[in-house]
Amino acid sequence: MPSDNEITPRTPIAWFEAFGVELEYMIVRADTLDVAPIADQLLVDDEGQPSEEIERDDLAWSNELALHVLEMKTNGPVRSLEGLAERFQADVREANLGLGLLGTRLMPTAMHPWMRPEAEMKLWPHGYNEVYEAFNKIFDCRGHGWANLQSTHLNLPFYGDDQFGPLHAAIRLVLPILPALTASSPWVEGGEAGELDHRLNVYRHNAAKVPSVSGMVIPERVYTREDYEQQILEKIYTDLAPHDPGKILRHEWANARGAIARFDRSAIEIRVMDVQECPVADVAICQLVALVTQALCQQRWSESDAQKLATTESLAELLWRVTRTGAQAEISDPTYLAHFGWQHGTCTAGQLWKFLAQQTILETSPFAATLQTILTRGPLAQRIVEAIGGDSGRLVPTYRRLCDCLEQGELFLPETV
Repeated sequence: MPSDNEITPRTPIAWFEAFGVELEYMIVRADTLDVAPIADQLLVDDEGQPSEEIERDDLAWSNELALHVLEMKTNGPVRSLEGLAERFQADVREANLGLGLLGTRLMPTAMHPWMRPEAEMKLWPHGYNEVYEAFNKIFDCRGHGWANLQSTHLNLPFYGDDQFGPLHAAIRLVLPILPALTASSPWVEGGEAGELDHRLNVYRHNAAKVPSVSGMVIPERVYTREDYEQQILEKIYTDLAPHDPGKILRHEWANARGAIARFDRSAIEIRVMDVQECPVADVAICQLVALVTQALCQQRWSESDAQKLATTESLAELLWRVTRTGAQAEISDPTYLAHFGWQHGTCTAGQLWKFLAQQTILETSPFAATLQTILTRGPLAQRIVEAIGGDSGRLVPTYRRLCDCLEQGELFLPETV
């Protein structure tokens, strides 16, 4: 029987009645913090055999394309995000106990700061491997855009086109400013990336051989299932067909936009968010994102028909500006700002998020203090840059402290390194 926080998968779920959260972490060597491709030694069934998924009551652990990545996720939709951070945190500690026996541990953040994937990337070699091999054959997964990017996924449900359309419109508006909250990938291959959310930059280029797979990362203006399947999914399937004669990749998950419609589960999956330093940060951000999206769907600040008019090009341009400078990125488009009820002229992405938090998060919320730290001190990437200060000698100590933050469930602050 499901717990009070669970909903059976077959139950029709309407807007914001349930959520799904997925967190991805790197497995690294405890001594050097180099990537350790041993996920299959942790993900084993009762008989000791590698398994793609291990169910742990209301959570599950699963593999990803890269053998050094572990995903933790809600085992189906949950009714509330409250209490979920503590549940993820317990599993982080449990995973680290097992990994410790192998001389390894979990590392947070969206990109390993010195991994060189052309030499270190290893694909998951067990069940489901034919899918990963298909991707590898087409795109060559020995690049950062496949091998070195850990994210947080938030699944928001809908029921029929009447809910899908407004939800998709609202999510499109929220996507461009998410890196101001979630950027956590400012270093790559031992050097500064030059942008706070480098993961998104490599992510948008990883399927360049078949451009329709990622599109412009911001999804197109489509608001019914029929239009989505015809204009987005069928285009992807058609373009992949010459490279995928066995139709292995002819599935909704081949779509690599920053938010993808999962009609198989009646949800939209937001994929733009970098993973944070500990579960409480991720879940707090998910709560704020869900509440802002809900307010848009309820037409609190603007009408849904107006939200649907936002062009993919303008939203993508804003996304890449926020990707570079995070909370400091300026937003001057009055039409865009009006969708969120902002009427005070030009603002930064960080100022907009502070305003939206004030509009949606109660001071009594269990997430209020965590969000206050993020909104005040900036996204994790900004705090990492401050901690390292351009001194590569501080890179390892900083990321070792980040590993400790994940283990201990603490927010990362530069002064703690």
